Amino acid sequence: MKTSVDQNRRALYACYAAMMCLAIALNFLPVYLTTFSDTFGNQGGLTAEQLGRIPAIMFLSFIIAILVTGPLADRGDAKRIILFGLVTTTAGLVLVGFAPSYAFLLFAVAVMGFGAGVLDMILSPIVVALQPDRRSAAMNWLHAFFCVGAVGAVLIASIGLKWDVSWRMVALGITIAPVVTFLLFLGLKLPPLIQEDAQRESMPQLIKQPYFIACLIAIFLGGATETGLSQWLPTYAEQGLGYSKEVGGFALAGFSVGMALGRMAAALLHERIAPISLMLGCCAVTIGLFFIISFPPSPAVAIAASIAAGFSGSCLWPTMLAITADAYPRGGATMFGVLTAFGNAGCSLIPWLVGIIIEYSEIHIGLLAVALCPAGMIGLLLWMSRRSRRQAPALAH
Repeated sequence: MKTSVDQNRRALYACYAAMMCLAIALNFLPVYLTTFSDTFGNQGGLTAEQLGRIPAIMFLSFIIAILVTGPLADRGDAKRIILFGLVTTTAGLVLVGFAPSYAFLLFAVAVMGFGAGVLDMILSPIVVALQPDRRSAAMNWLHAFFCVGAVGAVLIASIGLKWDVSWRMVALGITIAPVVTFLLFLGLKLPPLIQEDAQRESMPQLIKQPYFIACLIAIFLGGATETGLSQWLPTYAEQGLGYSKEVGGFALAGFSVGMALGRMAAALLHERIAPISLMLGCCAVTIGLFFIISFPPSPAVAIAASIAAGFSGSCLWPTMLAITADAYPRGGATMFGVLTAFGNAGCSLIPWLVGIIIEYSEIHIGLLAVALCPAGMIGLLLWMSRRSRRQAPALAH
């Protein structure tokens, strides 16, 4: 039994490391967009559309990986899936480091995004299988390490810029993280993603259930709440509050730190506060903070409220994953893949809609509109709470 406990603990830590790896891969690129413009553009550099194409292709590859890998994970070995994700992420980073042209860079980020998507899909069901009795805490701890990795990526890239270290060397240097994590997983034995004597619930079965559809919409809104603010925070700090670009970058880093601390706090509170009650409180606080952010008494208060919103909204995504896993313990990796895809759709769509609102009004109004996401989530959570005893008895604990 002791060996099994030790194996589970090492596997859990390895999953945290893998989550940091995918966060590093996804978050170091935005720091170098203007550098890519100078490196691969003509005299005038790359156009804004060409720069925007870089994260867009990475995100598209990320989503494809999530949707493709989920069904495969239900039929295959989770360990092989995660090793493949780490190898692909490493390969993408190496290709980025040696990219000779803009077209090759797009191919490299697609490879890297695919590897990160594989990791993002497989890590949640593995951690749930490792800690089936404390899913809410497990999900919040896991996703806290995404925030830690994101902050690390921004700091590494920023230090590289300050010390005139080539972006190519930075890309090659951070391959150390997925390589070491790969070695960690080699000696581990992972549990099956669902109980061996249980029959997996198929996606056609799940999608017919109103409670599951509510879970999908809720995680969409959770992702939207995060990125609706974070994607526009540096621009808001600069154009809306009058701060420098550096302060905008620090504000975003502070937002990520707030998210990491919030998820850790949610994990520690999981035995004292029911998941839905915790999310309801966090949604209410986040709505209030969005009003302060949009109409602040001073710029400093707006920045502080933005960091606080990172803390208050941080638990929405991972706790929603845990609630769904509690309700449908036989959903398997395919279920997590669909949930993650819906969450990432919210991360992509809402910042774009905020940009449209800003184009026709102003940035304060665009950010205030994001408050509709946690407001909508409150309505869903109240309905889910009423249905939980009959539809998802595990949530009553």
